[in-house]
Amino acid sequence: MAMTVRRLIGVNDLALSLVAGRDGIDRVITWAHAIELTDPSPWLSGGELVMTTGLHLPESADEQRNYVRRIVESGSAALAFDTGVRFRRVPDAVCAAADEYGIPVLAVSPSTPFIAISRAVIDEITADQVRLVQKVVQGQENLARVTMRGGIPALVDTLASALDCAVCVMDRSRVVLAEAGVDTVGVVERVQEQLDKDQKRRRGVSRVVVDDRGSLTIQQIPGADEKQGYLAVSSADPLDAGERLLVGHALALLSIELAKPARVIDAEQRLRTGVTQALLDSSLEVDPALLRYFGFAPDDSVVVAVFTDIGPALPAEHQLAAALDPQPYLMSGVRNGEGLAVVVHADGAGAELDRVYHRARAGLRRAINGGLGEPAPIANAGLSLQQALSAVRVAEANGHRLVGFDELGTFSLLLSTQPDTVLRSIANRWLGALEDYDAETGAKLVESLESFLHHNGHWEAAAAELGVHRHTLRGRMVRVAELTGRDLDSAHTRSEMWIALKARELLAQDVPKRPPRP
Repeated sequence: MAMTVRRLIGVNDLALSLVAGRDGIDRVITWAHAIELTDPSPWLSGGELVMTTGLHLPESADEQRNYVRRIVESGSAALAFDTGVRFRRVPDAVCAAADEYGIPVLAVSPSTPFIAISRAVIDEITADQVRLVQKVVQGQENLARVTMRGGIPALVDTLASALDCAVCVMDRSRVVLAEAGVDTVGVVERVQEQLDKDQKRRRGVSRVVVDDRGSLTIQQIPGADEKQGYLAVSSADPLDAGERLLVGHALALLSIELAKPARVIDAEQRLRTGVTQALLDSSLEVDPALLRYFGFAPDDSVVVAVFTDIGPALPAEHQLAAALDPQPYLMSGVRNGEGLAVVVHADGAGAELDRVYHRARAGLRRAINGGLGEPAPIANAGLSLQQALSAVRVAEANGHRLVGFDELGTFSLLLSTQPDTVLRSIANRWLGALEDYDAETGAKLVESLESFLHHNGHWEAAAAELGVHRHTLRGRMVRVAELTGRDLDSAHTRSEMWIALKARELLAQDVPKRPPRP
């Protein structure tokens, strides 16, 4: 806790009293300095408690006012005025000027030596520095401890909590490895923006940027030969000395942590990724010795799971690996890095992957998607992968859940294997005119058609679900028939429209929607 004017007044042994400048009572005192010059400002650097007996203070009220002004302009925290040598009380002009400028003036009792005031200030400053060092050391130990247990994601979470700031770590390619705190999306955007500017200007990246969005500290994470990435801290105000020390320690830990995978863990993970990719590519053969290294035999049956909407890659890999350990597993990225594929033994895979899904979801604190393939011989793991990809696509359309390939209905199974261009063509052919009409009038024709088909054309049930009168629903279906040129009484037409609705569901993966129809 810093020494303020208020705290100094509260030291009973000093018998100090505030006689002017009450608005500045919470100013921080960085030093106590006795000086008797008429103009002490050249010997002041800011933050001092200026102590004077008034021995050389001019008699003129204007000069006394100028004396106070010069102290204020030097950035001093307060003025302590002795009332036992030349003056019995603080001059009125000094008090008036202090009130005007907002600088506190303390009346010093004749029985209080300046050395006692200096000692009180210095003792508190020293104690404050000791407390700061203790806090920093404790923070450093905590960062080291959580990094050993949880890696970079745990370090970032702990640093964000300790600083009450938003923190993100990127690799040298600007891929977000971990993030924590408020508005991390905005922080990442600011960092990317700053990196782009620095790249154009060919300037070093380690810097502090202060604007109307607050303070942004960006540090390069050093490596043996070149930078390994970036650490960014976003705060409302610039970081203080202790916080900067903590960021510096985090930087060192990040450097070590990123170097360690490059030498040990990364080598194994790269091998694991390579084996997984080769295994899932049915055209490639995998050395049985490599399979055995990761706990699999050439005649094993396996299940492939795919997880998407996982956020930054490193925390997702860490959470999935932690959930899978100590069971044998293989893992690699799929869908251009948007998801992760996991290979496990087929025995008990359903329950195991359900546990892994929920643990990873809780650890990442986000609603991820999951798709499970059917058991397959390890040599044919690519088939299980394709099934998992189909299942996860349905999971994305159905709103963030775990879906097994065996749960897919006929329509979902057929459509989930189609590219977006085909799905869009199917949906637009039957629903395009209805969606345009809804956008112009708000008539809710698509929603009404879906309810009508789901209830097998029963007017009462569909109207009740929609909360409208059955005559209103009939009118909407007449409009649907007019816009599409199709007869809704035809079973063939209803089937085609239902397929179009399911295609629309799969396309609308990132749009909030009602729960899908079974």
